Amino acid sequence: MVTLRHFSLALVAVCLSACVPTTAPASRGVIPAAGELTAATGLGENPVARGLAAGTSQSSGPAPASYDIEAIRIAVPRSLTVSEANTFKPRADIVWRGEALGDRHAQVSAIFQEAMTAGTADAQHGQKVDLDIEVTRFHALTEKTRYTFGGMHEMRFVLTLRDSATRQVLDGPREIVADIKASGGSAAIAEEQAGLTQRVVTVARLAQVIGRELAAPAAVPQVVARQASSPAQLTD
Repeated sequence: MVTLRHFSLALVAVCLSACVPTTAPASRGVIPAAGELTAATGLGENPVARGLAAGTSQSSGPAPASYDIEAIRIAVPRSLTVSEANTFKPRADIVWRGEALGDRHAQVSAIFQEAMTAGTADAQHGQKVDLDIEVTRFHALTEKTRYTFGGMHEMRFVLTLRDSATRQVLDGPREIVADIKASGGSAAIAEEQAGLTQRVVTVARLAQVIGRELAAPAAVPQVVARQASSPAQLTD
């Protein structure tokens, strides 16, 4: 079994300048199953791990599409607003406190690059395609929310799949909602002590969602990966 700590060390974070896509072929990564996340942390009742498990436990569904991902391009537009305000829910497109203060656009880009690479690791057979991702929202928890009530990691992006040779659009553009429950208070502290940081959770969730979306029939418009429930909106 791959432990959470081994998983964190194995995934390579590629720090990209926001809105500057990379055309290099995606390296292949491995992401642990949701059950392994739970076992590795020892948090059998962990709501985040349960949320990830809920998205992977379905035994039926469409057959995976036959794709060979040649390149992954991540765009995090500089027009997305950033807030460092320590309020319950700042009004901004990007709220991220899972890493040291820095270029939040670049940090979000690296998170998506890592997650998309891991989530498409098995897409190595079939039509050669490029995956274009444009981030529209990455709103994680502030310190005030993280250590009180908890809430929701809100992650939204536009997916477009193109033929690598012709650049013809095969799927999308379509919005994907990859929200996931985020613990608060003592539960959040326990998760972090066990290694289940906000970055680990967001990377794992995004990797899970992109794998599911690529398995959905391209003919179905606006296939959206939504969290089953969301907490009440908090105000400043």
